[in-house]
Amino acid sequence: MELFFLSGVILFAFIVSLSVVFLLYHKSYASHPNLPRGKMGLPFIGESLEYLSTGRKGHPEKFFYDRMAKFSSVVFKTSIFGEPVAVMCNTAGNKFLYSNENKLVTAWWPSSVNKIFPSSLQTSSNEESKKMRKMLPNFMKPEALQRYVGIMDTIARRHFEAGWEGKQEVTVFPLAKNYTFWLACRLFLSIEDPKHVAKFADPFTVLASGILSIPIDLPGTPFNRAIKASKVIKKELRAIIKQRKIDLAENKACPTQDILSHMLLASDENGQFMTEMDIADKILGLLIGGHDTASAAVTFVVKYLAELPEIYNEVLKEQMEIAKSKKPGELLNWDDIQKMKYSWNVACEVMRLAPPLQGAFREAINDFVFAGFSIPKGWKLYWSANSTHRNPEYFPEPEKFDPSRFEGNGPLPYSYVPFGGGPRMCPGKEYARLEILVFMHNVVKRFNWEKLLPDEKIIVNPLPIPAKGLPVRLIPHIA
Repeated sequence: MELFFLSGVILFAFIVSLSVVFLLYHKSYASHPNLPRGKMGLPFIGESLEYLSTGRKGHPEKFFYDRMAKFSSVVFKTSIFGEPVAVMCNTAGNKFLYSNENKLVTAWWPSSVNKIFPSSLQTSSNEESKKMRKMLPNFMKPEALQRYVGIMDTIARRHFEAGWEGKQEVTVFPLAKNYTFWLACRLFLSIEDPKHVAKFADPFTVLASGILSIPIDLPGTPFNRAIKASKVIKKELRAIIKQRKIDLAENKACPTQDILSHMLLASDENGQFMTEMDIADKILGLLIGGHDTASAAVTFVVKYLAELPEIYNEVLKEQMEIAKSKKPGELLNWDDIQKMKYSWNVACEVMRLAPPLQGAFREAINDFVFAGFSIPKGWKLYWSANSTHRNPEYFPEPEKFDPSRFEGNGPLPYSYVPFGGGPRMCPGKEYARLEILVFMHNVVKRFNWEKLLPDEKIIVNPLPIPAKGLPVRLIPHIA
């Protein structure tokens, strides 16, 4: 009887506590007048589960379009990852966020990101990102990337010889990840031995799937596995860094051969050099950014070219003209890339319909008003690529695949945002263009292909990927 009574008291206290939390939760949001319309969901978790669920069901845009239809096509409020969020839904919202970086808003990541990518300097992911953006332009600007085209083509040829040629069927997404990760390892770390690359490729897959998972650090959860994978990768990176320091000291490595050498030799304004741990942090972020989004993009290029033979034929025509202009064994160069105009329009249309970067968060650093609504300091803001990419106001017949949208002046400003925009536009945009076009050149000049699963589902976790990895039947060209 006493146990029953005690259980009843505990249950009653829990219900009362939950009710108080619920009331305070809603009161805290009601204290600001004229907030955007919307709903905040449950205490603590908000609408996180529905946000993640629509992505995993293959329709990430549904979360946004349902609320745009119910509340506002300009801005609505919700709660994601335990934070109040104002979601910007149109080009005016994108322009506002991109134009007010470090004035009214600043970059923000869920706390889970800082736990998966803990900085050795105890600074936030936001601060680390700012440092990287100062460092990257010298490596990622077009004139610097020109010398990488031949290296990319060499890696692509080796990739297709090892993973595609002689096969009747392949699964595209794992191969695409191998290709982009191999490129990133070669260009950032000068690692090109496939066995060495493979040594820490698998942990990256685990890491990527846990970045935007529910941050529950219990054994077996995606979040817990991602934290463990981050530690494994950093351990391997530190071993690579130690060896490079020795090679540089013995003149066995070139100071300008890759980003790793630059990081080891560069000092800040106070003459301080980065520690091995700090460099490992930054290289880890680069490897994630340098291969995950591009692997999703090239996978969807293969998907759409399989579904649209007329588009495939035009890409093949353009690429074969380039191939026929080359001597036997001659690698692609920068001029060849500039001739791939139609192929790039196709890739852009692929990224409109399946944006690798679904969107990004910001944080309000001051109170401000947008579209007549109050946005309190500390609130998070989110821009979604799908909100504009599939909006008929900006892209007539948005479900139609039409590369001509990118001819001439292209889409309206701030409507096409696969790489973000403003000061925080992806610094690797041009790098991604090269690796996508080099892949397209090498795949279409070798094969045509057919999808083995015509109705394969697409899931978003956190990148869009075919649920079964896009298995295809290869049809080699007859020489």
